[in-house]
Amino acid sequence: MIQERQRVDLSRFDNSSFPRGAGFIKEALWYFTNALFFINPLFPFRSPKPALLRLFGAKVGKGVVIHPGVNIKFPWKLEIGDHVWIGQRVWLDNLDRLTIHSHVVISQGAMLILGSHDYRKVDYPTLTGPITLEEGSWIGTGAIVLGGVTVRTHALLAAGSVTGKDLKAYTIYRGNPAQPVRERVIGADDGNEEAEA
Repeated sequence: MIQERQRVDLSRFDNSSFPRGAGFIKEALWYFTNALFFINPLFPFRSPKPALLRLFGAKVGKGVVIHPGVNIKFPWKLEIGDHVWIGQRVWLDNLDRLTIHSHVVISQGAMLILGSHDYRKVDYPTLTGPITLEEGSWIGTGAIVLGGVTVRTHALLAAGSVTGKDLKAYTIYRGNPAQPVRERVIGADDGNEEAEA
């Protein structure tokens, strides 16, 4: 006779100890602000967005461009340098500290996922890790960066690629998992770099 499997009590799934970084009211206000002014593709204006992020505790530099359809989890855990470009439908799932240095590009549909769950435990606790995008780095269209990763200066993660490990400076990575494919030479006109991102 097959032994009956132990049933998991779903009511025990509790992530209340996860440090959200803000109270209920602030988080609720951000939820509606995010939905109306960031995620909403019908709100085309870019200039108010850095000020709204600062209002909720983000550190945002000058010349930051945030396109429509961008989803940001917790602005109070976000730091953005100068002249950063964030494309349409980017998902910044920053359950942990997300640091984006100056002159970074995050292309359309890219995802920065700073949280997951411990699948080895029945209470499914939240696991988080910070992400740092160093100066001049580029996250390509539809690429995914997982928590705990540092993308070094001027590294490029090609379109559709996935990384859970640090990327070396001035290196182009491609694939899932992402592997280094060649050096990124700034200023070179070899006709290939545009296709990477």
